[in-house]
Amino acid sequence: MPPPFPVSTLSLHPPPTRSLTFLFPLTHSYPGDRFHFPFPVRSVHSPLSLPFLPSLSGSMGKEKFHRSQHWGFCNNIRMLVSDEKPGIGGDLLTGQRIKSKNTVFPKGDGNDVPSWVAFDKQVLSFDAYLEDEVPDKRQENYRIRYYKIYFYLEDDTIQVNEPEVVNSGLPQGTSIRRHRISLPPPNDDQFYTVYHFNINTDVVFYGRTFKIYDCDPFTKNFLKKIGIKLNLPVPRPVDPYMKMRRETLEFVEPFRPYHSFDTLKRFLQYDGKVLRFFCLWDDSSSLFGDRREFVLHYFLSDDTIEIRELLPLNSGRDAMSSFLRRSKLPKYGPPGIFQPGQITDRAVLNVYGGLSEWRVDGYLLDKYQLGKVEQEFYTDRDLTIGATINVWGRKVLLCDCDEFTKSYYKTKYGIDNFTAIPCKPPPLPKIERKYPPYTGFGSEEDSFRSCVGLKPTPHRRNFKKFMELDSYGNISNILRYFAKLITDKCADVDRMFVIAFYLSDDTLSVFEPIERNSGNAGGMFLKRSRVRKPGQEIFKSEFSEYVKAEELYVGATVNVNGYLFLLLNADEYTLRYMENNTDKFPYSNLELAKEKLRQEKSKLREITQVFASADCNHTKMVPYNTFRDILMSITVGKLIDQELITIARHYRVPENMDPEVTYLVAQAHEKFKKNMFENFDMFIYNCVYEDREKKGVLPTKDIKRMCKSSRLPLNDDLLDSLLSRFEDNEHQINYELFFSVLNWRMNPTPDLQSPPYLKEKCEDIWVGMPSPIPVKYIRYLDFLKDVYGLEED
Repeated sequence: MPPPFPVSTLSLHPPPTRSLTFLFPLTHSYPGDRFHFPFPVRSVHSPLSLPFLPSLSGSMGKEKFHRSQHWGFCNNIRMLVSDEKPGIGGDLLTGQRIKSKNTVFPKGDGNDVPSWVAFDKQVLSFDAYLEDEVPDKRQENYRIRYYKIYFYLEDDTIQVNEPEVVNSGLPQGTSIRRHRISLPPPNDDQFYTVYHFNINTDVVFYGRTFKIYDCDPFTKNFLKKIGIKLNLPVPRPVDPYMKMRRETLEFVEPFRPYHSFDTLKRFLQYDGKVLRFFCLWDDSSSLFGDRREFVLHYFLSDDTIEIRELLPLNSGRDAMSSFLRRSKLPKYGPPGIFQPGQITDRAVLNVYGGLSEWRVDGYLLDKYQLGKVEQEFYTDRDLTIGATINVWGRKVLLCDCDEFTKSYYKTKYGIDNFTAIPCKPPPLPKIERKYPPYTGFGSEEDSFRSCVGLKPTPHRRNFKKFMELDSYGNISNILRYFAKLITDKCADVDRMFVIAFYLSDDTLSVFEPIERNSGNAGGMFLKRSRVRKPGQEIFKSEFSEYVKAEELYVGATVNVNGYLFLLLNADEYTLRYMENNTDKFPYSNLELAKEKLRQEKSKLREITQVFASADCNHTKMVPYNTFRDILMSITVGKLIDQELITIARHYRVPENMDPEVTYLVAQAHEKFKKNMFENFDMFIYNCVYEDREKKGVLPTKDIKRMCKSSRLPLNDDLLDSLLSRFEDNEHQINYELFFSVLNWRMNPTPDLQSPPYLKEKCEDIWVGMPSPIPVKYIRYLDFLKDVYGLEED
């Protein structure tokens, strides 16, 4: 077929002035009013614009050119269906309008999904009724029948159901099965969509008119969202026949009604499920009454209540199985005394039957239940925490419940607050017991025990503390201090004492060393006993306060039965014990003492010059008294002697404080001679076996373990002293030399002689009188580095 206009009018070589390019698809057929070229055409240039021809107006910018099938099948018959088919590319032809088969909903902002996915399991429910005509019947002219219309959004199908009515005599259930329903004529070529439904409208299904009077909340919400204005719901009409029938049945109801009490369903649902509450009955206001605790069990299967009492130990009450047997609990009890048979589920008016003596053929019941006693019983709705229930005249308070009860009320009633009420009574006022004052005989504890009971019992001391802090092995648990007596008497000024404090029972003893030609007898000044603090009344009911270990430190003044003692120094064990227990002895805390010195950092230049002038030989150490005088002048009395000793011990120059080796070896030989111990070669053989690397030395702990296992007749103190004398810097001992020296047969020593009595004399003056010195020399340069951050030049 030739094209609609001559091809010669198109110029393939346009002038260079202006051009317009068209891209034509390559077609090889003539569909409708389309045209084709018998040869491929890439572009056509024209000096002028082309007119809007019918063939060219719709093809510019088009991408789809598929054709629709114009022939199809309808009821298995071939026929032309081109009237309902679009043109090229799915576009409608001129004047063509295709009817939509499904409901078209407005598109949202989300992704486009199929309707059977977007509206899956979403159904619109409408309530409707139908006036069904009843001809040839005097009692009624029409009958009202109620229906449920379900509209499925996924495929626009409709289903109509009629609820079943007992003894109606009509076929009910599914009235119209689920399928698409066409509109009534003349629009029977279209189907019902969601826009045809609304409240207070009529829909016609197969010639039957259904009047919609209401719908469910989901349907209302959906119709509002798609833009349908809902009408107001109308009341449902009453069926005149059913109304007449109910009025008739009220007069013809039989005089022998059979009331069925079916409790099986509830029993199967709630059997074994019991609510448990913890209750309290406060009867303390009555004579001989008290507070009694109960457990209330509420049985959900039959609404009965059981109460059991919780009896504490030694309550004096008889143990009963239950306080209230299982039964329904009336709210307003006790209601009074009823006659036998007055409270019953059925009222029997009369009985009738034959001549049988033991059998009744029938009986008449009172359907109006005249004279029935109305009682209101407690249910699960009335039981909550904090509520007070009436248990036959007793007010019982519900205080708490178990976890099952909480989950039950939370699921059924939505209650979340289960704050418990304490059932325990408030503590009784404590009556202070008064004891007679101390008599002065014996100790205060003995006098107190004689007032506690009729039969006096001895005072029980702290046995656990005694076992933990008693002396054992090298651990003495005794704090020893060197003290002097503070007095105005010239004869007692130079007297020195040793104060021992026993940690096991907080007792204290005072001993005066014996000094020849001093005029003082010396010896025990105060035997071991507890020392009462001064300023306390002796004859009183309360216990006295005694001197404690925390109150004893170097520099403290202790009042011992009226004698004032100034603590000058302490032994090595005491100082180490206080440094290891800084929580009880804060003055032995090195960091706290340094903190006091750091407050004087502004005087660093002066401090450095004073220490440099004191160290003339540049040995980086100064004597203790010099170190003490410098710190005392710097801090102006802020530091006490115990803190000074703690700092001095930390920065002291190591010195040999052990006795001479000869004296220690002589002591060991004396022990060996008494026990006839000579097997020293065995020790050397064992050490050679232990020395796998053949170094000739072994660790000190291995040597000590070997001596203890072989029962070497030396005590721990002497053995530790010997090992420390032969120990090198790496804590190892030359075992061959050590045991050769101990061999009293091979290397004998002179006989042991007791050392003469020596009393340490101090040439330096401290507080105006001689006193012992805790350390000799102190590394002051290390002290300045740690405290003030001084860098060494």
